[in-house]
Amino acid sequence: MLIRDVINELESFAPTAYAEDFDNVGLLTGSPDAKVKGVLVTLDTLEAVVEEAVENNCNLIVSFHPIIFSGLKRLTGSNYVERTVLKAIKNDIAIYAIHTALDNSFRGVNDMICEQLGLKNRKILIPQSGSIKKLITFVPKKDAAGVREALFAAGAGSIGNYDHCSFNLEGSGSFRGNEEANPVIGQKGEIHYEAEVQIGITFPKHFERAVLNALFESHPYEEVAYEVITLENKNQHIGMGMIGELEEEVPEMSFLEQVKTIFGTGCIRHSELLKKPIKKVAVLGGSGSFAIGNAAAAGADIYLTADLKYHDFYKAEQKLVLADIGHYESEQYTKNLLASFLKKNFANFAVVLSNTDTNPIKYF
Repeated sequence: MLIRDVINELESFAPTAYAEDFDNVGLLTGSPDAKVKGVLVTLDTLEAVVEEAVENNCNLIVSFHPIIFSGLKRLTGSNYVERTVLKAIKNDIAIYAIHTALDNSFRGVNDMICEQLGLKNRKILIPQSGSIKKLITFVPKKDAAGVREALFAAGAGSIGNYDHCSFNLEGSGSFRGNEEANPVIGQKGEIHYEAEVQIGITFPKHFERAVLNALFESHPYEEVAYEVITLENKNQHIGMGMIGELEEEVPEMSFLEQVKTIFGTGCIRHSELLKKPIKKVAVLGGSGSFAIGNAAAAGADIYLTADLKYHDFYKAEQKLVLADIGHYESEQYTKNLLASFLKKNFANFAVVLSNTDTNPIKYF
């Protein structure tokens, strides 16, 4: 089993194609062709975590946060990032970071928060745009069914709870091959008209390579005519944050006390309480001030997130309660999710859940 096999499985669960542009996800150190001895799963990769990997004979660290976020110009061990990277390289330990790829996954970070709170009717708070693509191609009528099936098998044609979705128009295609052509149908130098089907089919953008490979392999023509378009449609299964509902509405303070217990938060900073029961809850693990407006527009009674600044709390404007439950606290269950996924899919090496407390914030 190679490191790339583990990466491929992780990226089938949380494709890096959906990570935010500012992020640094993927394999940060090590070779994808190295054999896996064991995997250590952590929220953050620090020196102590690398040492823990060594002690547990793990040569791959799967980390939520990337230890290398911005570019490194030197590796002299002058700060915690450089020391961690140097220690990993010295001990032949690969580091893979998943971060906002998992943030944007429907079964990722925010789903774990919802799970801990027992929320039902969960939906993405900020669905991602530009993540759905559309293929239009033109196929001889007699070959259309085979090409469609190949595209479906490659992951195209799924919309929500439906698959094998496509739109087909019959028409007439024309072409003339030059002296260098090798036409499957018709003759060189002659205009040929062929009964064709125009196939329109959508697919998630991370399937683009597989879908195009399937098209080229199944299409009978020497030159395949096709178009790939990026759609502006929102992807209801990819995006930041989630919103859901409690089974029963509860008083504000009772809900905050419950949150404090579940997430082990030393302190919850919150905006003015509105003296209204809590039923609809929006969540976004990590720094989530940018989504306050989205939570309010979605009708949330409370928005749980982290890293809110002084002036962010004014944005509640008595429409909802804002609650900062702590960055680490909001994301802490992520490593359990990753460890569980890896254990389920790989039985031929050890998957170890890190015991290192990487929370840099302490409460008095």
